Formats: sequence, C-alpha cells, structure tokens
Amino acid sequence: MYNNNKVKDLDELAVIIQSLRSEGKRVAHSHGVFDLLHLGHIRHFEEAKSMADILVVTLTHDDHVNKGPHRPAFTHDIRAEVIAALDTVDFVAINRWPLSVETIKTLNPDIYVKGPDYSLPDQDITGGIVSEIDAIHSIGGQFCVTGDITFSSSSLLNRHFSAFSTEVQEYLNDFRAKYSVDEVLSWMDRMSSICPLVVGEAIIDEYLFSTGIGKSTKDPVLAVLHKSIETYAGGSLAVANHLAGFCDKVMLVTQLGDSHRNEDFVRTSLEPNVGPILLTKSQSPTIHKRRIVDRYSGNKLLEIYEMHDHMTNGDDAKVLLNTLEGCIKNKDLVIVTDYGHGMLTSESISMLCDKSSFLAMNVQSNAGNRGFNPVSKYKTADYVCLQQHEVEVETRQRDVDVRDQLSEVMRRIDCPRFTVTQGKLGSLHYGPNTGFVEAPAFAVRVLDRVGAGDAVFAVTSLLVKLGAPWDIIALIGNVAGAQMVSELGNSQPLNSTTLSKSITSLMK
Repeated sequence: MYNNNKVKDLDELAVIIQSLRSEGKRVAHSHGVFDLLHLGHIRHFEEAKSMADILVVTLTHDDHVNKGPHRPAFTHDIRAEVIAALDTVDFVAINRWPLSVETIKTLNPDIYVKGPDYSLPDQDITGGIVSEIDAIHSIGGQFCVTGDITFSSSSLLNRHFSAFSTEVQEYLNDFRAKYSVDEVLSWMDRMSSICPLVVGEAIIDEYLFSTGIGKSTKDPVLAVLHKSIETYAGGSLAVANHLAGFCDKVMLVTQLGDSHRNEDFVRTSLEPNVGPILLTKSQSPTIHKRRIVDRYSGNKLLEIYEMHDHMTNGDDAKVLLNTLEGCIKNKDLVIVTDYGHGMLTSESISMLCDKSSFLAMNVQSNAGNRGFNPVSKYKTADYVCLQQHEVEVETRQRDVDVRDQLSEVMRRIDCPRFTVTQGKLGSLHYGPNTGFVEAPAFAVRVLDRVGAGDAVFAVTSLLVKLGAPWDIIALIGNVAGAQMVSELGNSQPLNSTTLSKSITSLMK
C-alpha cells in the first residue's frame, strides 16, 4: 500500500538523512526520471539498497525531463507515488533542479547510485553524470553503478504506451529500421563546424498575462486584469540563439530602432557565442510585438505591434549594404529571416542572392505584411523554408495540393531545396535527387506556436548545408518544432543536448 509518509520535501529529507547518519546509518541515493517503473528499476533499487541501510530516491521534475515533448508520460507526483509503494525504497523526493548536483549536496548521502547505462560516464551526451560524480566525491561520498539487467522506459513507452497515432508510430518504426540513433546524432555533431551569418529583423516578443474580469460597462469589449509580463528575444535574435545551441560561433546582422531601442535587452538576451552587429533604422522603434494572453487558458486575446515598417533608406540603407558586403565574405552559410518589416531593401536582397556562397532563407507572411512580402522577391537561393500559408500567399492558391503549389513557387525562384511546414500535418521537403519527402508532426502538447517555424528553419538550414538525407532533416526539424510549441514563444532556445535527448528517446 502506498505510504504518503515516504514522500518528503528535499529540505525536510535532508534533516532526516542527517539524523539517520548521526545514528550510524549508511544512506544510498538514486536519481532519475523513472517514467515507467519496470523490472530494471526494481532490480536497480534492490541492488542500491543492498549497499546501505537507507535508500533515498529523487525524481526529475516534469519541467526538467528533456526526453521530448511527448515525455514524461506520468507526472512527477504520480511517479513519486509509484516508487514510494516499493518496500525497498525508504524515502522519495522530487528534485528542484535539472541535474542532481545540488540535490546530492543538499542530501549529503554516503553513496550515489546510478544504473548500468552510466557505467561509461564519458558517453553521457549531457555531461551531467560527470558533474554528479564530482558532487558526490566533493562531499566524501562514493559513486556506484548497479549491474543487473537493463530496460528502457522510453522504449517500453514508445512501443506499448505511445502518445502518437498509428500512422506516426509506423513512420517511426520505419525510420528506426533505416537509421541508428548514432547515425542521426552524427549529423548534429557536425553542425558545430559551421559559422553561419544571420540577417533579418530583430523582434522583441512580449507576453502580457491577464485574467478576464468581464465586459466593459461602457463598450462591448473584454476587460482584463493585468497579472505579469514575460519578454523574449524574437525574430532574427531567436534564430541566432537557436543556431548558437549547435554552432561554435554565430554572426548576426540586424537593425534596432533609433527610438525605444532596447539595446541592453537585445545584447543580454543573445547567447554568449552570438556576435551581433546592431545597425540602426532611423525614425523607427525596435520592433516590439505584444500579446495579451489569458493566464488561465493560454489563449491570446490581442496582438499589438510597435513598429514603423517603411523601407530602410538613405544612410541606413548604405550602411546595411556595406555591412552585408563585408560580412558575407568567407561565410559558408548565410541565413536570411525576412519578416517583411522593411529592413531588407531590393539592393540588399540582390547582394544576398548574388554573393552568398550558400543562401538559406525564410520569408514570412504575418499580420504586419500579409500579401506584401512574397518569397519571389528573392530570385535565387540554395534553400527555402516556408509555412504552408506562405506558399498559398505566394501562389494565390487555396485548396490546391501543396506539391502543386510548391512546384509553382519553384518556377518563380531558382532554388533546388525546399521545406514546407504544415503544422499538425507535419512537413513536406523537396530536393532534386529525392523528390518530395514527407514527415509527420511529433507535437503532443501545443502551448504556443510562435517561434516554431524559426526553430525548424534554423536547424534544417544547418542540415541542408551539411548535405544530410532529407528524412533525417525532416525528423530532426519536426522534433525541434514539437519542442518549441510545447514552450511559451522563444523562452527556451534550441540546443544540441536537449534536442539529442529528445531524438534518442523518440528512437528507442
């Protein structure tokens, strides 16, 4: 029977352990996700308990389970209750941090015990186990690895409790049969050698959370009560941050306004390995997009744009051209994020098309430019990534097969490689040697779609430049998109470690 007295707060548990150790008791500590309790976990706990008098198990909090947007299958409260039901386990607690380094130092156990998967710490892609070993040694403790049979919660969940439809499961089974995890991840490892140049508008994304309090008595509008504000780096800033999670160095050329410039925020919000060149667009504020959001449901009630979308002109245009000309040289990948708010002139577009050794671009259609920012204003590119509605805007066609629409786009722009993102329908990809390649969406929880296309564009641009197979590009890109829609806007940029863990979990 489940004993609720076993589940403790970390600080409370630390006091208990201190008391037990003062009585001469040896304490073993095991930590993990333990998403689906199986025989491997039970054997692991039994062996860990044999090393000490008391066995403490801590669980990764839901917010820190980096195994893809489809995980965890069970909340930390449920996982804690299940493990507390085991006679072998004396106490259970939920971790507050992504790793157990601080937990080890808080609990001060005699032994830190991990499963046989961690017998070779250097092979842990996160590097977390090395930090945890250092932590237990720093308090005079011992690190041990259990040696019984190994099962995988991810594999069991994927095959018997999948969150995906039958069609997605079949796709993944076929993909697993064709590629190994190591083969897929090897393409991500190669990304670090690329030093991309990102060009495009900087956008500040602001979320104003509120609670509805009723209809105004004087006007037919909803009245809301302000609760909190969260602000993130969007536009080209977000794309550069995503790339920084994979590349050793990223260069960014963007514009800020001469009023409401917010340069301090922009600089501090960029990853350390992003080198920004912040130009000025005169008689403009830095682009600021505010979204009023219902705190309870997460629904957006209203968007407010603060920007002047006139075209860059005069001295600003000359500075932009000169800067681009200097930056494009020796760059093996130029990534253009054109949000249609006036930064890129026809002259700068021509320079990007003519002088980039490899040009990847995303030309967006949004509320501020719909119908006025066609992809065909670029005459040539090496890779184009678009959302389906942007293809529809370009071709002025609806209810037409997306392949036919994309074929029309290909007649308007000289480009051999395309990706079309289709939301819950997944993605469509085209290359001259493979033709069309489709991949399903992997999102199981959609919190916010803002920024998902930018993330897909960033990671697929690197893979296309490297010459990765299209089905690998599609899978990695769609996992990246699924990861982004499960977070609020651009609150968490992509990074190689988290994405690698998501892909590994998905392929087990």
